[in-house]
Amino acid sequence: MAHGKVEKFTIAVPEQTLADLRERLARTRLPGEVANSGWTYGTNLAYLKELIEYWRTRYDWRAHERELNRFAHFKVDIDGCGVHFIHQPGKGANPKPLLLLHGWPGSVSEFQQIIPILTDPAAHGGDARDALTVIAPSLPGYGFSDDPGGGMDVKRIAELFFELMTGVLGYDRFAAQGGDWGSIIASAVAHLHTPNVIGLHLNFVGLAPAGGRYGKELEEEEKKFLAEIDEFRRAKRPATSKSRAPSPRPWPTGSTIRPRGWQPGSSRSSAPGAIAAATSSGVTTRTSC
Repeated sequence: MAHGKVEKFTIAVPEQTLADLRERLARTRLPGEVANSGWTYGTNLAYLKELIEYWRTRYDWRAHERELNRFAHFKVDIDGCGVHFIHQPGKGANPKPLLLLHGWPGSVSEFQQIIPILTDPAAHGGDARDALTVIAPSLPGYGFSDDPGGGMDVKRIAELFFELMTGVLGYDRFAAQGGDWGSIIASAVAHLHTPNVIGLHLNFVGLAPAGGRYGKELEEEEKKFLAEIDEFRRAKRPATSKSRAPSPRPWPTGSTIRPRGWQPGSSRSSAPGAIAAATSSGVTTRTSC
C-alpha cells in the first residue's frame, strides 16, 4: 500500500469558519412545542435554546484548539486517503507503540486525558516501564482525516492503519485498543495481522453467532432473560438509544434546525458505510465513506 510523506499538522480552524457557525446558529429556526411537555416528545425546546446560545456566545473553540495542539499531530496520504493522527512518544526506557482508535460519533479529542497517562505513567503515580507511545488516528471521514469519497469498510480501514503503523511509522509490532467502531477495526487489524499485534484491548465487544450456528431452541429461562432485557431497553434505555427510537419530535426538530450536512431522507447512518462524522470542533458533518 503506497503512502506519501508525513507532514506536521497544526489544528487551526479559520476564523471565518467559526464566524459562519455563529451566524448560522443565530439564524436557527426553532419548532413549536406542546405546552408543558418537557422531554415527552423529544428534545426540550428551552434546553435546546440554551444549548444553541452556549455554542453561539460562550463556547471557546480556541481554548480547546490549544489543548488539542499540546499533542504531536501529523498527516499522511495512505493509498489516496489523507490520514490525520496523533503520534505522542512515550517517556520510558522502552515504550511500546499503541494504536488507539476512537469510534462513532467520536474523535481523537476523546483521548486528551488518557494520552498523558499512557505516555508518561511515572508522572501520574505509575511505573515508567509501562510507558506507551500513542498513535491515535482519526478514522477516514472523521475530524481532520480526509473524506475518502467512498469505498471504505472495516477491512480497508484496518489495512490503512496497519500501513500507518508498519509502513509509515516503522512499528513492526504494536498493541491495539479500540472502542465502538474502533473496537471492530482494531479487532480486524489483530485478525488480519496477528503476528504483528502484541496485544488487543477493547472497551466495546460486539458478539453475533457465526453463520449457520444458531444452536438449539432457547430454553424458557433464556427466553425470560431476553424478554427482561427487552423490557429494560424499552423502559430505561440510554439517551443515545432513545434519540434513535421512533418519536414524533426528534426528526422534525432536526429537520427544522437543518444542521450542516443534513440530508433529507437520511434518518440515520451506519459507520463506516455512511459516517456521520463528529469533528473535534463539535460541528457535525455527513460523509459517505
